[in-house]
Amino acid sequence: MAGLWLGVLVLAGVAAALAPSGQDEDLSMPGTESQKAFDLLDERFPQSNSQGAEARLVFQAPDGQRVTAGENKAAVERTLGSLKAGGQVASTTDPYETGAVSKDGTIAYSTITYTADAVDLTGPTKSALEDAAAKARDAGLTVEVGGSALDSDEEPGGTTEIIGVVVAAVVLVLALGSLVAAGLSLLTAFLGVAIGFGLVSALAVPLGLTSTVAILALMLGLAVGIDYALFITSRFRDERARGSDPEEAAGRAVGTAGSAVVFAGATVFIALVGLGVVGIPELTKMGLAGAGSVALAVLVALTLVPALIGFFGRRVLSRAVRKAGRPGNGWTVPAAAGRPGLGTRWARFVLRRPVTVLLVAGLGLGAVALPALSLELGLPGDESKSVDTTQRRAYDLLSEGFGPGFNGPLTVVVDMSKSADPKATTDLVVKTVRGVDGIASVGDPVLNRAKDTAVLTAVPKTAPTSGETKDLVHALRGAVSGAESGTGADILVTGTTALNIDISEAMSDALVPYLTVVIGLAVILLMVVFRSVLVPVKAALGFLLSVGAAFGVVVAVFQWGWAADLIGIEQTGPVMSLMPILIIGIVFGLAMDYEVFLVSRMREAYVHGASPGEAIVGGFRHSGRVVAAAAIIMISVFTGFIGMSNPTIQTMGVGLASAVAFDAFVVRMAIAPAVLALLGRKAWWLPRSLNRVLPNVDIEGEALSRRVPASATVPDAAAPRLPVDWR
Repeated sequence: MAGLWLGVLVLAGVAAALAPSGQDEDLSMPGTESQKAFDLLDERFPQSNSQGAEARLVFQAPDGQRVTAGENKAAVERTLGSLKAGGQVASTTDPYETGAVSKDGTIAYSTITYTADAVDLTGPTKSALEDAAAKARDAGLTVEVGGSALDSDEEPGGTTEIIGVVVAAVVLVLALGSLVAAGLSLLTAFLGVAIGFGLVSALAVPLGLTSTVAILALMLGLAVGIDYALFITSRFRDERARGSDPEEAAGRAVGTAGSAVVFAGATVFIALVGLGVVGIPELTKMGLAGAGSVALAVLVALTLVPALIGFFGRRVLSRAVRKAGRPGNGWTVPAAAGRPGLGTRWARFVLRRPVTVLLVAGLGLGAVALPALSLELGLPGDESKSVDTTQRRAYDLLSEGFGPGFNGPLTVVVDMSKSADPKATTDLVVKTVRGVDGIASVGDPVLNRAKDTAVLTAVPKTAPTSGETKDLVHALRGAVSGAESGTGADILVTGTTALNIDISEAMSDALVPYLTVVIGLAVILLMVVFRSVLVPVKAALGFLLSVGAAFGVVVAVFQWGWAADLIGIEQTGPVMSLMPILIIGIVFGLAMDYEVFLVSRMREAYVHGASPGEAIVGGFRHSGRVVAAAAIIMISVFTGFIGMSNPTIQTMGVGLASAVAFDAFVVRMAIAPAVLALLGRKAWWLPRSLNRVLPNVDIEGEALSRRVPASATVPDAAAPRLPVDWR
């Protein structure tokens, strides 16, 4: 089995090495007015949309001088002249001829277009652009470079990600007490991630997968891969400690913890694949890539982990257990004596004070979730980048010289194919647009070769991500709609800013329906697993609390700026539009992981005869430490991605890390046992009609228990005496 997976890894690596590099694509939202306009532009202005990367050189004169002054103008022209002869350069614009000079004469810009996309620009081409800017700086000008030419995909493997993995390794060693067991979990997780990352890289061009898609797949695959291997390894060790021989212990581990892994992985898979219903191609790709990485993690956990357990044998057990155990019929461990573990003590504390724990935990999460009421969605651009980047400084210079709306112009597309008088239609549209309050300037209309489509650019007075610009887009669309009825033209308002607004509104509209579907799915799946009505309802409500609290943290950090300096956030603003639904989809599956692994042990004890209280204590005794370790590992992995400069990845890192922390340590370990303690036996009630209809997934291993010989089991001395029939 190990050889088979090694072969798959080699094939994935070869495919990735031979595949061409992918490139980041602009977000699209089929069906929106903005996207319809972009599609029309592709059809009517094909020559304009066939250009490659673009750079914008922004020049600022020294204090007290103008960029139009003799020496400064000569420096600008020398700079642009050196670029015209460069390779892959399609054209450059002269700011003095095109009027690209600010009113006060201090700032000017030139647009350089290339014959290739940003990802295909050669090193010498990029170096020539940077060298030209450096020479202009030597002449005394301030020069920054905006546009896509210098953009580069962020590669994983930075310092913070490595720290996250190191923390995960330390937690594994502490939780398992064995370097071999910890290394096994890390090795299998890395193998699954490497295969997944190789496949994403190989498919980047044919499927249009971006660097963000690849990093998300890496993030999820690493987190769940470690966790799933940990769950199966931990259950194997439990079975060995109870007296099962290695083969039987491995079988029972896969039959119980492995079944839970399949269910947990399926929930993550379904939630991520379900992101495709939103209708945003980029979100669909992220969901499918994440789902694929989770599916790989499940397959590796079910096949490679048991194989490696068999290979390493006793070394998977902790050093203390190996010393205390004695060979014989199986591998048995003497009864544990002394003080109960932390999980047992915590469970007993909750049983004594369930109302207090429930109120404190619930009200605490509610307070953390309050900022989520102020959630604003948007698609941040260069303004969200660090001021250490030249793209951000170019953005700021253009805002200073040409107004805050210059970086987010609106494009008005006029389809006059059904208009009787195209010229009169164009004039009316220009007049209408100029009359809208909030428009700073309107450019002259540009016609296509067939003279049936006109395009004009309108610059807002406000910044692209401001609420005023959002209101302006709606006002502009309302104004031009009046011109449509009298002219027969079809008038569309688009541009990156308008598209971002459309996507943000679509995300807001889809949030509640998607959340409803996810919650409904959670209730149904958990009802199948736990044969209960109230346990799934409790789990779903807890999921809402953890997600709400995570959104509260995201709003507080990225909108309000709380602790933003600690993670390198220099510019606050709207939260990335895709984040809420993406976080919901991912956290839903992860929350069900902890619910299944913790509550399934409670259910197992209960169906074997324990009282509701004993079942809660037993669940924490066997799974509390493992679930806590798994959560810390996942938090460490997600936190490791916060240090990346990509704002999308940073937001995902903060949102997912906080969501896992809230869900694992507050919802599953405090609220869940408190609610179960208050419900008592009612928690496991299921109507007979549902009991007959629902399939039995048996993650408690009841069928396995009936087939294990009585001599193969040794009761857990620290556990309650349960009337278990192992025959």
